[in-house]
Amino acid sequence: MKSTDIASFATSQLSLLNDELQAELAETQLLTSTHAPTVLQRAGLALLNLAVASQRTGFGGKTLLELSLDPAVGSGQLPEHGLRVGDICAVAEQPKGAERKKERDGMEKRGAEGVVTKVWREAVTVALNKEDVDIPSGKLWLVKLANDVTHKRLNQTMTKLQKMQPSEHSTLTQVLFGQSSPTPISKEDLNADVKWHDPSLNDSQKDAIRFALASREIALIHGPPGTGKTHTLIELILQLLDRDQRLLVCGPSNISVDNVVERLSSHKVPMVRLGHPARLLPGVLNHSLEVLTKTSDAAAIVTDIRGEMDAKQASIRKTRNGRERRAIYGEMKDLRKEYRHREGRVVSDLLRGSKVVLSTLHGAGGYHLKAEKFDVVIVDEASQALEAQCWIPVLSSGASRLVLAGDHLQLPPTIKSLNTKSSKVAKESKGARGEDVTKGVADLDVNDKETPNIATAKKVKADNTTLETTLFDRLLALHGDNIKRMLTTQYRMHESIMAFPSSALYEGKLIAADSVKTRLLKDLPYDVQDTEDTREPVVFWDTQGGDFPEKTEDDDSGAKGKSSLLAESKVNEHEAAIVRLHVSNLITAGVKAEDIAIVTPYNGQLALLSQTLKERFPGLELGSIDGFQGREKEAVVVSLVRSNPEHEVGFLGEKRRLNVAMTRPKRHLCIIGDSETVGRGSKFLKAWMGFLEENADLRYPDLADLQDGG
Repeated sequence: MKSTDIASFATSQLSLLNDELQAELAETQLLTSTHAPTVLQRAGLALLNLAVASQRTGFGGKTLLELSLDPAVGSGQLPEHGLRVGDICAVAEQPKGAERKKERDGMEKRGAEGVVTKVWREAVTVALNKEDVDIPSGKLWLVKLANDVTHKRLNQTMTKLQKMQPSEHSTLTQVLFGQSSPTPISKEDLNADVKWHDPSLNDSQKDAIRFALASREIALIHGPPGTGKTHTLIELILQLLDRDQRLLVCGPSNISVDNVVERLSSHKVPMVRLGHPARLLPGVLNHSLEVLTKTSDAAAIVTDIRGEMDAKQASIRKTRNGRERRAIYGEMKDLRKEYRHREGRVVSDLLRGSKVVLSTLHGAGGYHLKAEKFDVVIVDEASQALEAQCWIPVLSSGASRLVLAGDHLQLPPTIKSLNTKSSKVAKESKGARGEDVTKGVADLDVNDKETPNIATAKKVKADNTTLETTLFDRLLALHGDNIKRMLTTQYRMHESIMAFPSSALYEGKLIAADSVKTRLLKDLPYDVQDTEDTREPVVFWDTQGGDFPEKTEDDDSGAKGKSSLLAESKVNEHEAAIVRLHVSNLITAGVKAEDIAIVTPYNGQLALLSQTLKERFPGLELGSIDGFQGREKEAVVVSLVRSNPEHEVGFLGEKRRLNVAMTRPKRHLCIIGDSETVGRGSKFLKAWMGFLEENADLRYPDLADLQDGG
């Protein structure tokens, strides 16, 4: 076990985090200054033609703007966009389409910055960062910005770690850096009698919970796809509460936290969800701090001031006289001060009475928790979190124990700074990825769809550290499998779908539960015909032979002035025809469109498929492999795209990406790809192609048939 110097580690992280922030800022500035607003909207970075539908006071005295379509443009649903709860954005006067690049440069900075707090079909709500901001009355746009707020908190956390004296390091911190070993666990503790809340837990889940309960400092719960990782965490939380432990439960995203809140809510646990829930379901909302401060017994003392502030907000929009507006702003300032004071007392009372507090990793560093102490920190989806994020709850909570749950064999967090290295680094990484990581905005993840993951592109640093190395990864390398327990029964996939990932990645240890091991599309609980598609769990359309070549998105777009946002992204039009044929056959057989997903690694292919399939089959879901992590569908069709004489596979060579792709379906997996190209990409890909040729329902498409009927 090699120990790590804590101050040096923190210094390295600060440097890497700064690189990441600069990459994000550069990307945002580059995109907004070089592309027209309409292009940014198509890329998911902006929303156009908006107007203020309402303005009111929200949690913490923040001004909330509800933005919907400008009545002069239309009404009803907003166009598709990539803005999500928690995104940092600017509300600004919409630039004219004809404005020159020079005039657009930095235009989003001239607006009012805020955070998206609610997204639904007809509107978006934004909480403004600053008070007393004049919102233009004309046509508005909402544009996504780099999230420097998150980076500030990460920097604060790493700076705190950097400056801590050795005497200040807790036993947990020393174990996390290998400066001491985890406390050995006795057989008596591991075999202690446990009264289960959920007797249906399988043996591997019970073993993981016993292990986490017995661990004194650190426990990793490794949950491969479909193995009930969150289900296991719920039982662990209940067991820890039985032992009078106070818990801080975190995840890297709002969705990961809300998932735990939903499942925990039926157990009547006294808990508080910090932050803005990403899904507005009653089980989540009723435990959110925002709702609890309105509905608790002490909330009445805050409500009257909120009402007065809302009245002032409304009067500001009606007043054009500058002196009157300044006077109202002055009154608002005093009201906000009183509001925050009263609300703060209500919040601290609520938190003190809660045995479980849930928040995003970033939210765990908020001012609400400064005076709160916890016994155990639990992090779900820990393999998708930056290590610096995980240190926020560890340092702020005072906890002596940490439980990490995740799957390090699926995709790690996306690191944009590894896409913007010098040509030297690009060449070093190109051999592994097959793609140039310096290509700028080409193929960047602009809509949470296609993330060119950079697992094999290493930043050149003395210690070879990248932000992509998660705490989960580092602890496994540091302490080995002794600190980990793996869940082995999966409840998602037909056993034939599970077979390859189990043998290739999970040491052959995965077992398909009896309830899922043989279920097929023809067995769905509604009427589906028994066809050659609905009775097959795994289908492989092998396009080998060169008749289904890939091309880059902009191969023939020069004269058309096509947007460069998707430039260099790969497309395969003939593969798209097979996708259309296969999906059409499934739906004709009776499978509902909403039970089918199409995933692909490339934004260009995604755009091509969306154009031809979305209107034809409205319920069908299309997405990138990266964006589909954590999801599942009855049937999944995967278009691999790559087919070229050089047998280059690009970031398809990342086995964690392919692991995500092949483990999303429950009953039916259809792979479409060129075995000659894909099979030469790596040992893993060669083994996968061999497995499909031996075990899948193998099909060779006829180009003439596709052109006639596809």
